[in-house]
Amino acid sequence: MKLNLYKYSLLFLITLFVSSCDFLDKSPDDELTMEMVFNDKTRTEDWLAGIYTAIPDPYLPMLKNYDAYADDMSPSAGWEVYGWDAISKIKGNWNSESNWGGNFWGDFPTRIRAAYVFLEQVKPLPEQNVTIQDVNQMKAEARFLIAYYYYLLVNTYGAIPLQTWLSNFTDPAETLMIGQNPYDDVIDWIDKELKELSTILPTYYTDNQKYGRATSVACLAIRARMLLFAASPLVNGNSDYSDYVNDKGEQIFNSIYDAGKWSRAKEACKELIDLAHSSGYKLYYEYNNDGTIDPFMSYSNMSYVEFSQGNKEILFARPKSDYGGFQHAIPRGMQGNGGLGVTQTLVDAFFMNNGLPAVTGYESDGSPIINTASGYTESGFSTQDDIRNTKWIEGAEGASADKSNNVVVPAGIYNMYVNREARFYVSVLFNEAWLRIAKRKADFYMNGTDGGPTHDAPQNGYLLRKRVHPNTDPKNGISPYRPGILYRLGEAYLNYAEALNETEPNNTAEILKYVNLVRERAGIPVYGPGAGQIPVPQSQNEMRIAIKRERRVELNSEFAIRFDDIRRWKEIDLLQGDFYGMNYHGRKKSDDKNDPEAFFTRKVYITRGFSKKNYWFPIHQNQIDKNPNLRQLPNW
Repeated sequence: MKLNLYKYSLLFLITLFVSSCDFLDKSPDDELTMEMVFNDKTRTEDWLAGIYTAIPDPYLPMLKNYDAYADDMSPSAGWEVYGWDAISKIKGNWNSESNWGGNFWGDFPTRIRAAYVFLEQVKPLPEQNVTIQDVNQMKAEARFLIAYYYYLLVNTYGAIPLQTWLSNFTDPAETLMIGQNPYDDVIDWIDKELKELSTILPTYYTDNQKYGRATSVACLAIRARMLLFAASPLVNGNSDYSDYVNDKGEQIFNSIYDAGKWSRAKEACKELIDLAHSSGYKLYYEYNNDGTIDPFMSYSNMSYVEFSQGNKEILFARPKSDYGGFQHAIPRGMQGNGGLGVTQTLVDAFFMNNGLPAVTGYESDGSPIINTASGYTESGFSTQDDIRNTKWIEGAEGASADKSNNVVVPAGIYNMYVNREARFYVSVLFNEAWLRIAKRKADFYMNGTDGGPTHDAPQNGYLLRKRVHPNTDPKNGISPYRPGILYRLGEAYLNYAEALNETEPNNTAEILKYVNLVRERAGIPVYGPGAGQIPVPQSQNEMRIAIKRERRVELNSEFAIRFDDIRRWKEIDLLQGDFYGMNYHGRKKSDDKNDPEAFFTRKVYITRGFSKKNYWFPIHQNQIDKNPNLRQLPNW
């Protein structure tokens, strides 16, 4: 069969996937055909590699468009004119004709179709050492990518068409323009595919060149995350969507609560953990000279150390990422773009070093409800160095990895940032924090080295530190490699704990086992009845709150997790109203609330306008116009 790729609108696919061919330089008489692609080993492998390329990059593309929608990251409002339309969207300026840089609806169907073409065309090539085993392996990978892209689509839009076959462009319009499937039907199909593929694909690859390709562990990881979402309040017993139907009149979201969905999620999470453990996956640890866990180095390098170097916490990752976006989190005085911050609510969410929450909520005027038992205070500045047992050298001048103890917060720092847990210091760059590469303190004051009035400055007093490699040095062109982690074991533990609490709330020991593994690695006291431990939550709801707090901290600023959590829990109110930070216009090292030039005072820096429509992304109107069988998402 000689299918001309121009004629069948596959020019985009062939140029994208068969990059080894100089296709655009060919004359019309020398166009590639399907036979030419799939009779050649390199071109066949390139086609499969091209399908992989749509896996989201957790460092760049979604930075402007997905993570910033949640309440972890906070990009500079001044960047909107440079294409960072997330600012406009979080203010509420978003409709069905707005463009979205993620463009899942546009990109993924192309890759899904390419995967179906691959499944139909790929074949053994004995003379080129492509065996039937190789073909079966590649087919399993293509099926994984189809399931993964459909997962991302349904997770983002909720109501999508599920096409599980390769359509022909000559088919009649009514065959090509299919409507949306019921949400649970899509989940069931993806679930079945990923479960089956987990019995076919390897748990990991010994060949480092195959790092990032589909594995059985990745199958179960995506499956577990998907089923956790499907069990959550947004799509389990939510009557808000009871009148939302597809072109056939079928209800898209089942509005009747089903406790069995939580059981299904629990079993999927446990199945993932069991396979991961039996295959050698484990939390990433680094240790102090005395053999104790170093929480600073463990949590920091969990984001930077490669799988092949011993980071077996990574369950699924993109091998190559574009770190350019994260240069926006580096102070402008270091030649970064210096305005990608984190929110004050994230700062408030971190525990104190004694394991207790610092802030437990907010008053109607936005002021924090301080947990006085934690020792947290927002008054004054520290009078002595905070020294910890760690090899982390980012906290103060003179720190050394050869020392058994290092200063993580020098004297003179605002008390809000003193005596916090290790994950706070690894994640947040605050005013006057030490900048090791620059050999000075951060200066976020107005007209300071790293401060305003430019838009390349933290709008609320903070920059993102997590996932910004500590050796990054824009001035000298240094940007070290880091894996594009999409799923890690720490999340799997917290997913399982949450699902278990919803199904077996009295199984406290098992729930806390996995929460405590995360807290232990973080260097804070675990929950338990023993000396020095934190009192165990006494009800299902108290445990639910504890798990949510742990997720907020442990998984902060990681690809899409926080936004998905807010959506599936039906807590969009967290993305409404005034957001606070330190005083962008502050020039003085002062916490005097009556002084407009005091930097260390809470000030509103943006008012967000998300509403219940933002539980789902809209289908762009141009797609609705093309396919009359599509139905726009509720409230859009």
